Amino acid sequence: VITKKIYYHDTDAGGVVYYANYLKFFEEGRTQYFEENGIYTEKLLDENIAFVVAKAEIEYKKPVRYKDVVDVITDVEQIGNSSIVFVQRVIKNNIVCCKGKITIVCVNTQLKPIRIPDAVRNLIMEEINE
Repeated sequence: VITKKIYYHDTDAGGVVYYANYLKFFEEGRTQYFEENGIYTEKLLDENIAFVVAKAEIEYKKPVRYKDVVDVITDVEQIGNSSIVFVQRVIKNNIVCCKGKITIVCVNTQLKPIRIPDAVRNLIMEEINE
């Protein structure tokens, strides 16, 4: 979970969060999820391993506005051989404002899908099973 204050640059001319910025919030949430579980993308990059977004589904439910404070909640729904499906939510005052389902794929430096390293898989599976 990350708590985020909405700044002016996050919004459109009407003071509502610009729709594409939710993708940034979700990216921050996934990065935090990885780091809280001992997975560091910079170390993976040293091993020529990266994760890229392959699919994003977003459902906008309620507006989030300038100066609001929201929580970005990130959970793993599924882990495959080379992909991870995250379910993410932006919540304001216990109300879901935006929901996303983001699929990321493990790739090498040529951006070819590869198997998720066992060490990464094990750390995620520990979190899922808690």
